[in-house]
Amino acid sequence: MYKTKRVRGVVLTSTGIKRLQSAIHSVEIVENKGEHLSLEEISSRIHVSSRTLSKLWSLSESVDQKTIKLCFSAFNLELHSEDYTIVNKVNETETSELLSIANIEEDLSQRSELTSFVEEHHTQTEQIENLWSYPDGPVPLDSHFYIERPPLERKVYREITISGCVIRIRSPKQMGKSSLVLRLCAFAQKLGYQTVNLNCYQFDSECLTDLNKLLRRLCWKIATGLGIDPNLEEKWNEQIGYNLSSGFYLENYLLEQCQSPVVLVLNEIDRFFEYPHICHEFFALLRSWCEEARHNPNWQKLRLVMVYSTEEYISMDINLSPFNIGLPIRLNDFTQPQVEDLARRYSLDPFKAKDFAQLMSLVGGHPALIQISLYYLKSQEMTLQEIIEEAIANGGIYRDHLWRHLIKLQENPRLTKTYAEILAAEQGIALNPIDTYKLEGLGLIRFDGDRILPRCELYRAYFAKQLSTIV
Repeated sequence: MYKTKRVRGVVLTSTGIKRLQSAIHSVEIVENKGEHLSLEEISSRIHVSSRTLSKLWSLSESVDQKTIKLCFSAFNLELHSEDYTIVNKVNETETSELLSIANIEEDLSQRSELTSFVEEHHTQTEQIENLWSYPDGPVPLDSHFYIERPPLERKVYREITISGCVIRIRSPKQMGKSSLVLRLCAFAQKLGYQTVNLNCYQFDSECLTDLNKLLRRLCWKIATGLGIDPNLEEKWNEQIGYNLSSGFYLENYLLEQCQSPVVLVLNEIDRFFEYPHICHEFFALLRSWCEEARHNPNWQKLRLVMVYSTEEYISMDINLSPFNIGLPIRLNDFTQPQVEDLARRYSLDPFKAKDFAQLMSLVGGHPALIQISLYYLKSQEMTLQEIIEEAIANGGIYRDHLWRHLIKLQENPRLTKTYAEILAAEQGIALNPIDTYKLEGLGLIRFDGDRILPRCELYRAYFAKQLSTIV
């Protein structure tokens, strides 16, 4: 079980092998449509000969450290000391256990885990087609009711592998942002990254009136999410100011301890718009952290994902805003083929083309409303005609969804008046840009050239009736 050989240079450790293997898998997914990279293709990418790579994969022979650095950098990895070990120039003993771990060439031919990541959450077998629950909240990772919207998923999977990246996911509520984030975090974890997924509504109003308290609470949540003792009393230095203190804390305490990239997700970040006296400084600070990642090795470990419903409708210096950097992702309505695909997953085979046309005439391609509709049709609680008639009359099965929108409108009389004008208008009207941002952020309007229209026929009928008694 042991063999002895004269070697020189360095060899990969089991940790290094796994990190490199995962990185190669991720490149196959996001750049090669899931197809395996051959040894020759990897050799061409790294600019190292196939023979040298074979030595690296087998670990029967050592290679120079420069070769390993080339391999890692070619797949967007930073080489760490635990990824390799230096071997002596005298005889070196290697166990068969290490050799079996190191046989990455055989492992690369299997590609059993990450290569199938994009497909594994939506190509379930017929065995679970009759197991469904009411569609409320994010679509679980193991659900076959998740509908991909190419090329968004592959774009975010590719982007998250880039050091210091920023991803901005924007769309109204119930469009699938949280479902996409779940899959992005799962993909990152497959690569060995650490993830911290925070909802900004977890911060109480006390934090949102004091930036120092907000930054301390944010750092505490990140630390606990990473499994690190926050140790704020010792590591937080208010003498230098809370902006610098938070940056030093993240860079020199948290990120310093992380050997792998950290994905930080800030959900519902537009909540801060309600507190303009702190949001300018907070967003400027976020922007500075992102810019640090361009040249600072510790900050390069951070991957920032911001999730929100509307662009900022506050005035910010373009050079200080984090909303004009990074990869922008916008989730749009389902197309008819995507609705038809979802109906098949609900086993609604009798659904005809005219049925799809009727349903989408009512709710457009709104993901949440489509899911609710198909759920009730599958449960055979209602026919499509009953759904349409009740929806127009009093909201029907969409009542809770519509009620939430109505409450938002009632909280802002000016917005209510503006939306009522849109509902009544027969041609385009001029609107205050802030009102437009807010209505679009709520998902209540759509644009047709220069015209601003209600999002769908359901909204037009329901809100015309409700707002007639308010405005």
